Amino acid sequence: MNLPGQLNVRPRTLLGPGPCNVHPRVLTAMATPLVGHLDPQFLEFMNETQEMLRQVLGTTNRVTLPISATGMAGMECCLMNLLEPGDKIVVCCAGYFGQRLIEVAGRTGAAVTELHKPWGQVFDLESIRQALQSVRPNVLAIVHAETSTGAWQPLDGIGRLCHEFGALLLVDAVTSLGCVPVKVDDWQIDAIYSCSQKGMGCPPGLSPISFSDRALEALNRRRTKVQSWYLDISLVQKYWDSERFYHHTAPITMIYALREGLRLVLEEGLEARWARHMRNHRALKAGLAALGLNYIATEGQQLPQLNAVRIPDGIDDLTVRKLLLSEFDIEIGGGLGEFKGKAWRVGLMGHNSKPASVLLLLGALEQCLLRAGAKVASGAAVAGANRAYAQL
Repeated sequence: MNLPGQLNVRPRTLLGPGPCNVHPRVLTAMATPLVGHLDPQFLEFMNETQEMLRQVLGTTNRVTLPISATGMAGMECCLMNLLEPGDKIVVCCAGYFGQRLIEVAGRTGAAVTELHKPWGQVFDLESIRQALQSVRPNVLAIVHAETSTGAWQPLDGIGRLCHEFGALLLVDAVTSLGCVPVKVDDWQIDAIYSCSQKGMGCPPGLSPISFSDRALEALNRRRTKVQSWYLDISLVQKYWDSERFYHHTAPITMIYALREGLRLVLEEGLEARWARHMRNHRALKAGLAALGLNYIATEGQQLPQLNAVRIPDGIDDLTVRKLLLSEFDIEIGGGLGEFKGKAWRVGLMGHNSKPASVLLLLGALEQCLLRAGAKVASGAAVAGANRAYAQL
């Protein structure tokens, strides 16, 4: 029997929409020996992870924990727990992951009302008010950081508005947590989910979630069981609270990883971390402008950690991305949905949000554009970024 050789992975700089490169300290934590998932040592690590996660999310919610699965499981967990057949939900959709919310919400048996904006735009309070007043939904769902367009949705005021009309606010924070402000309690968010492989600087495999007391009250009033046994938060929480009721075997190594990732976030400080992401975004934006690349999202509503830019006319998407990967070991993302083949998505998340990533990408991208036939000024991109750093 011919066995494959030992793993030998060529390192890449992961500057796409995720995953990003894992912080070395997180990798070290993942080499920690396993213990049992009910070992007293591990139970203490779980408590520490929960408490740090509350700080990063800006909440005191008792039900705050990482689901043992990826960010999509976080989405399903929130929707499956908050909705049952006969309920109503309004989904704000201005990109690919707004569409994903619509798809998953429809599978709960709830009546889904779609509130649309052109891709790359964000929702204003008045349009949300009108939808809430018209539909009177149980839940309103919205994406904080739309990964497909790089649009940054303001959230302040939406929770208060939802509660005025008796609705719960559900937020997709998959690409925002650990990169830009997320303030669950201040913004009156009732349910939120994220992932481990972006702003947290960890591998994929966990989905942090948090439920408010208001959301738990709605869960307790359900007429039917949650459609998913595995994602039933009333069962999962029994493992994470003092009862420690067996639910599943937790991915112990991934909890080690998230615990260290959260330690890194809090050591740096939330304000300092948000400022770092913004500083590197501005430098990248200056360099991309020097290459003639424009953003999809509206000015003032652009995410610092996910830069979605239009591909210049006459330049082939795959040609440039393949050159970046083969010649420079740099990965960036292509467009999704209506922007497929028309946009590149550049991530500067967590450990990867640093000048070294910005300058490396700009220098490499300039060479790839020249080889693809674009007319760009040699050295302009790196010079533009350096000027921005000097000013910042």
